[in-house]
Amino acid sequence: MTDLSVASTAKRTTFDVDAIRRDFPILSQQVNGKPLVYLDNGASAQKPEAVLDAMDRYYREMHSNVHRGAHTLGDRATSAFEGARETVRNFLNAESTREIIWTRGTTEAINLVANGLAPRLKAGDEILVSHMEHHANIVP
Repeated sequence: MTDLSVASTAKRTTFDVDAIRRDFPILSQQVNGKPLVYLDNGASAQKPEAVLDAMDRYYREMHSNVHRGAHTLGDRATSAFEGARETVRNFLNAESTREIIWTRGTTEAINLVANGLAPRLKAGDEILVSHMEHHANIVP
């Protein structure tokens, strides 16, 4: 058996915190004389410039119901919506866009998974959670 350390085989990448911060306009402000640091992403994640631009474009050019309208704006919104699903599918290397499900947030996503697992659980089964879990994992 060959003894290779992870460090010698892992691809090293740089993590440029300043470049990442520049992607988030809200982080350019100062609070109490120091650069804003926002750590409450479980409640509401800050948006990078690319997301803000996409949201602005959506509201200015295609705001409509997805998969509902039989008109140009509905077609544009649906195309953008499904295009985003394909982008995420590709990023995650999922086999199909049917594997990509949008939710409004972490709580809804966790509840969706929990309700999907409920029929498989039986009396005596145990679900383990740690103190590090999202609050929605702990409270009923």
